[in-house]
Amino acid sequence: MDAVPEGVLLEILSAVPAVDVIRGCRPVCALWRDIIDSPALWKTKCQRDGFISKRCSRNPPNWRMFYFLHLRKKNLLKNPMAAENFKHWHKDQDGGDEWKVEKLPGAHGRPFPDDKVKKYFVTSYGLCLKSQTIDLKKEGYYAEFMDVVRPNIIVKDWYAARHDCGCQYQLLVRLLSQDKTVMEEFQPEPVNIEQWSNAEWAQIEHTFSNYAPGVRYIYFQHGGQDRQFWAGWYGIRVTNSSVTIDPGDLSA
Repeated sequence: MDAVPEGVLLEILSAVPAVDVIRGCRPVCALWRDIIDSPALWKTKCQRDGFISKRCSRNPPNWRMFYFLHLRKKNLLKNPMAAENFKHWHKDQDGGDEWKVEKLPGAHGRPFPDDKVKKYFVTSYGLCLKSQTIDLKKEGYYAEFMDVVRPNIIVKDWYAARHDCGCQYQLLVRLLSQDKTVMEEFQPEPVNIEQWSNAEWAQIEHTFSNYAPGVRYIYFQHGGQDRQFWAGWYGIRVTNSSVTIDPGDLSA
């Protein structure tokens, strides 16, 4: 391999899976180590895997971190579409006839914009709230990375009311420190939907950016109730919630 030009070697190594290139290839020799540690290799891998275009002229602070952010990018909320009933969710409040899972579109409801979503969670006439706490370290986002890069944290949620019943929807998302101190939060005003609405699904979205170092957990809570106080499950419906760590877009 000594006769192989560095540019060709970079192309070869960039085709190796990321974990293998670090664990198996980097220790081979000083030349391989230097190539694997170079921004050029990780930019090439980003191009190969479709994370950026070959015309991209902007540079992130660290190409290797940018690559692994894209590689790891996923919804950090578990069971967001009720496929496993209430597994992974903590019921903070279970008022009225309690939380329930129903199939889409449901009575007096509308189809969901994404046909991959088959179920939703529905509230009752008493306040119903459920939550998850995301441990960033367990998800692979270590302290040094979160404190230096501080990537955008994007929160999305979908909600809808029944056509025949007024409802209230609420959302609370907090960025927490190691000792669970609240560092930043997003808590919009509750959404009140009147009776005889169009029952369309609506999305709420928020991006945490430029937050202080020290974020170790993300707390996500949502829910609501119906406003007619009818027995049964006439309250707000929620599904397809997501919390993602976003590396940003270099296309602009």
